[in-house]
Amino acid sequence: MTPEPADPRKLLTPSALNRLVRELLEDALPMVWIEGEISNFMRAASGHWYFSLKDAGAEVRCAMFARENARLRFQPGNGAKVLARARVTIYEARGSYQLIVEQLEDAGEGALRRAFEQLKAKLQAEGLFEPARKRALPAFPRRIGVITSAAGAAIRDVLSVARRRFAATEIEVLPVLVQGAEAPAQIAAMLRAASRSQRYDVLLVTRGGGSLEDLAAFNDEGVARAIVASSVPVVSAVGHEVDFSISDFVADLRAPTPSVAAELILPDGDALARGLALAEARLWQAWRRRAQDATQRLDHLATRLHNQRPQQRLTLQRERMLALRDRLLRARARTHERVDSRLARTFERLAAQHPRTQLDRLGLHNAELLRRLASACAHRLEHDRTRLAGLARALNAVSPLDVLKRGYAILFRADGTVLRSAQHARPGDALRAKLADGELPLRVDDVKR
Repeated sequence: MTPEPADPRKLLTPSALNRLVRELLEDALPMVWIEGEISNFMRAASGHWYFSLKDAGAEVRCAMFARENARLRFQPGNGAKVLARARVTIYEARGSYQLIVEQLEDAGEGALRRAFEQLKAKLQAEGLFEPARKRALPAFPRRIGVITSAAGAAIRDVLSVARRRFAATEIEVLPVLVQGAEAPAQIAAMLRAASRSQRYDVLLVTRGGGSLEDLAAFNDEGVARAIVASSVPVVSAVGHEVDFSISDFVADLRAPTPSVAAELILPDGDALARGLALAEARLWQAWRRRAQDATQRLDHLATRLHNQRPQQRLTLQRERMLALRDRLLRARARTHERVDSRLARTFERLAAQHPRTQLDRLGLHNAELLRRLASACAHRLEHDRTRLAGLARALNAVSPLDVLKRGYAILFRADGTVLRSAQHARPGDALRAKLADGELPLRVDDVKR
């Protein structure tokens, strides 16, 4: 029996087949987590690592490139139990199935990582990471409680920054274990006690860097809930800048290091001093400006007072009185002119009317007009006399002569000018004192200034 010839359209080369299988594998299993024991570990000159992961029944070849393995915090070797995050693929040149490892953790640390991720997802689902529930730190805390190891480097860093930045704030160390099985309970208990005491404006939970296992106390659910329940703001600064803990996520503020935490909590003393100096300078400048304005106002008022001296007011009142007298005289003259004109017209009409009765009637009317005229003139004269008397009294009230009647005197020099100041007098000067009822000759014996 002759074999059926192959379909040329379905023929594949080894390279094409390996490529097809690689694409299928990578599409079906883009990323997996795998746990096993390292064997056949080798470091290539390029920096890449090549090894196998095995268990009791099988093994799989793995490769980890230099860029990824440079980030590891431990050095793996044969026999090490590890947890790997890898892509499933095929090395096409040899058609061998392998894993490209992107993340590698110690198996114990891997368990911690899984627990960390599970707790993180749980608390995040409860909304404990939401920015809306987090409180702002006070601008000028009076007392800070630092929950950390009393012998660790973290507290030394915090105290060093506090002394340099704002020494007025009191720092209290609240000592706890920061590593080990008893550490989570101690940290949570100290958080609750510090919150109840109401002694602190801010609480700082901190420690130095370490592995995930070293930082496990700050990935504890009890510690996280104690931070959330605190009545005062809590700052978390655990590990180095690349380290993140559950306490960082639930705290009101996360700082990458203990030193940075102190920088964020405490105000900048030097900047405050500069701000106070600037505010003081502005305050003094404002007061000087107001003093200058007040001085100018006083000068203006003094000028107005000088312009309203008694002599000036007396002159103005005299001029006003004379103007009123002229107006009165003119009014009287006009009144007389109107009366005379009216009388003249009346007499003309009487002269033109010869009947005696009409003449008598006109005489009576004329008499009434004369009476009314006399009454109007008397009333006007009395009104003008009263007004002139009031003006005279006002004039006398501001008259220097009226002031002399109250016991004052005016001093004149020999040339008749008024002596206005003791600075203008000299011993032996002849003076004349004008009083209300006469004058007295004087001579200066001594001048006291």
